[in-house]
Amino acid sequence: MSTTTQSYLVGLIGDGVMPSLTPPMHETEADAHGLRYLYRPIDLAGIGKDANEVGDLLRAGAMLGFNAFNITHPCKQLVLEHLDEISDEARAIGAVNTVAIRDGRFHGYNTDASGFSWALANGLPGARLDTVLQLGVGGAGSAVAYALLDSGTRELLLVDPEAARAAERAATLAMQFPDRTILACTPDQVPALLGRVDGVLNASPVGMHHHPGVPLDVGGLTPEHWVADVVYRPVDTELIRAARALGCRTLDGGHMAVGQAVDAFSIITGTTPDTARMRNHLLAMLEAGL
Repeated sequence: MSTTTQSYLVGLIGDGVMPSLTPPMHETEADAHGLRYLYRPIDLAGIGKDANEVGDLLRAGAMLGFNAFNITHPCKQLVLEHLDEISDEARAIGAVNTVAIRDGRFHGYNTDASGFSWALANGLPGARLDTVLQLGVGGAGSAVAYALLDSGTRELLLVDPEAARAAERAATLAMQFPDRTILACTPDQVPALLGRVDGVLNASPVGMHHHPGVPLDVGGLTPEHWVADVVYRPVDTELIRAARALGCRTLDGGHMAVGQAVDAFSIITGTTPDTARMRNHLLAMLEAGL
């Protein structure tokens, strides 16, 4: 265990963030390293602020001594114009979820993408990534699509209820990865597409507690498919449970949740966290119904 006289004050800006498990994940891991670390959720609705005021909140936080902020829905794109520096990956994705404040300057990063890349490598080692079907391109969908291509996916099939959004994301990714095939597809094409893909990634909200259900007909899945989900509350979504029952390799959303938290913690503190300990803590909190 290391000790330091440096203290860290961190915030999470977004809508509906009070139940987030990210603050206790960060604080408990900091305790294990002997770091003084306080992480506060800052709910926009709770303080009567609009998402467009995220820049004002950053500047106020800097004046009050905050070291960093995590940024979530609906501010990940809106925050870009208020930053002094943006990492290449975050700029390519067009979204920032971590802002470090150093010498009065705001540095933006995206740990959703790196967190999902870590999740793939550690939760589905050796999985074939050549052709992947991704359901949902909003929110974290942009980041995980980038992560899939960066991890080696050659053909990415994007499906979203909003056809224009899928087409726009496909066009952007095609410019960033000109040697890959990225196609916008419609929900009615999904059954036919399953026969040609290695894996399926759910990046839609379907499966969350307040959006129950499965995002596709699981009857088209076979044991040769792997199935991943970004939803982690519940960690065993209906999709993950169904895929597991069919013999598919699965990747629950808790892996990405830990991966992005690990990377954000490293950016903020310069300390490498214990990923296994953080995942065990997350699973324990979910089991306890927190």
